[in-house]
Amino acid sequence: MYLHEVLRRPLITEKTTLLKGQNRYAFEVAQGVAKHQIKEAVEAAFKVKVVKVNVMTVPGKLRRVGRRQVMTPSWKKAVVTLEPEHTIEFFEGV
Repeated sequence: MYLHEVLRRPLITEKTTLLKGQNRYAFEVAQGVAKHQIKEAVEAAFKVKVVKVNVMTVPGKLRRVGRRQVMTPSWKKAVVTLEPEHTIEFFEGV
């Protein structure tokens, strides 16, 4: 998988804004990617040094659409920890 296909979108929630104080950032990533691929993609995209990558799969939920119940798809989330002197400017001011 190419590096530009690994990161889908940044996750900007209340919880991830609190993690920013600990120099940690969250992204939605493609299914089936490994931690080292996520590390390489973040380092290449934002020119930072990654210390640690935590990955989790968020399960889909059951939603109602009219009378039917539909299952939303599962997705993969990565929380990336950077070295203390590095930050991602994309998240600043949010």
